[in-house]
Amino acid sequence: MYYNQIPFYPRPLLHHKPKYYPNYQRLYPNRTVPYQQPKTDYGKEPFTLNIAQASKNNNTYRTAIWTGEHLQVTLMSINIGDDIGLEIHPDTDQFLRIEQGQGLLQMGEDPNNPNDLTYQANVFEDSAIMVPAGTWHNIINTGPLPLKIYSIYAPPHHPYGTVQQTKADAMES
Repeated sequence: MYYNQIPFYPRPLLHHKPKYYPNYQRLYPNRTVPYQQPKTDYGKEPFTLNIAQASKNNNTYRTAIWTGEHLQVTLMSINIGDDIGLEIHPDTDQFLRIEQGQGLLQMGEDPNNPNDLTYQANVFEDSAIMVPAGTWHNIINTGPLPLKIYSIYAPPHHPYGTVQQTKADAMES
């Protein structure tokens, strides 16, 4: 009687997915639907996407995916050994997040001296970077993979619909 101990579970296992679950597709659409890269700037319309997946799938130097009245979201891909390029935005705060890769972040507080980059930090996947307006900044890709970043500008910095295939295209505009 006591020799055959079979475990008894009063409830089904939590990770069990029933064979028929009518709302599964609606509740978890990214589980089974193939990912689609945004093709355009969605402007001032409500919009949602998997930003991590969009960043990793982006192969352009810079693509604006949403430009609103007071905010802009762009995706960036920095080639191995390349950098964003030393830049300053006098009236724009910037938030950057690294989704893939690693790099060296350089920032300087003196808006009149771009060579005074007193702040340096190694940044990796999942690093968040806040750049105050009027601060020189650059990120150099030091890893073996392209550096995949998304950036949020407040207020918008690039024209609506910006797509720059390469860094050279960005420098021309």
